[in-house]
Amino acid sequence: MRILITGARGQLGTDLRRSLPGHELVPCTRDELDVTEKHRVYGLLKDHRPDAVINTAAYHRVDECESHPDRTFAVNAFGPWHLAAACRMYEAKLVHISTNFVFGGEADRPYAEDDLPLPLNVYGTAKLSGEHLVRSTWDRHFIIRTTGLFGLSGGGGKGYNFIEAMIRAGMERREVVVVSDQVMAPTATADLARALAELVTTDAYGTYHVTSGGACSYFEFARTIYRKTGIDAAVKPTSTEAYGAPAVRPLYTVLDNGRFRSLGLAAKMPPWEDALDGYLAQRAGGDGTIGMSP
Repeated sequence: MRILITGARGQLGTDLRRSLPGHELVPCTRDELDVTEKHRVYGLLKDHRPDAVINTAAYHRVDECESHPDRTFAVNAFGPWHLAAACRMYEAKLVHISTNFVFGGEADRPYAEDDLPLPLNVYGTAKLSGEHLVRSTWDRHFIIRTTGLFGLSGGGGKGYNFIEAMIRAGMERREVVVVSDQVMAPTATADLARALAELVTTDAYGTYHVTSGGACSYFEFARTIYRKTGIDAAVKPTSTEAYGAPAVRPLYTVLDNGRFRSLGLAAKMPPWEDALDGYLAQRAGGDGTIGMSP
């Protein structure tokens, strides 16, 4: 297959390039393809005629999104719409990455794909709008909701994610404050990429939740990072309300992977602690050393 990847320099885009051997890849950075520019989307698909497009491009700085709704909707809603319309014109499958933030966080069990979305912030609202625009435009789509992504990116460099933020903070300070009431499933982009690489070869179109197994709070995640890396820093819990971020966050956004598991694909999503182990081993280059990100 010829597969075009948007956001190819990001964490998921980088791992997708590693996870698709045997396919002809067209990796596009933001400079090469800005999904907000409709004419460039159509032009690139016309030139390359891919069999599939995997859209990892997103504006996901959640607090910034509150202050920049125009940009947020341009990238996260209208960008996917442009891609879906172009994929329909050139008969390419579309894999679009969405988020747990489409939900309101009041559930007492993991969210299923058919549960009612109720986003609480601009970012989640824009991502949900992108989902609706993809669904209404082109039948041959996969919408993938996931959570808490972390991965290495950029030619062997370190990506910036929660793990990197915690490692940096723990090496600079003796105490780190982390919210303890937001619960999700931290997910490695390497694992997600392997799942997408297999899913895109099928015709099992629809919406899927694809995350690591299990769940934890960000507080528990941070404590586990320090335990596994040997960083001697205390983690102090706080509430989301006390933390006072500009964007409202849903508190519980664990996703049920049952629909994805029912496909019986070879790619499996490991428990989040195993995913963290794999990330830290890759990050350290196999020598067990934890260093600062550039």
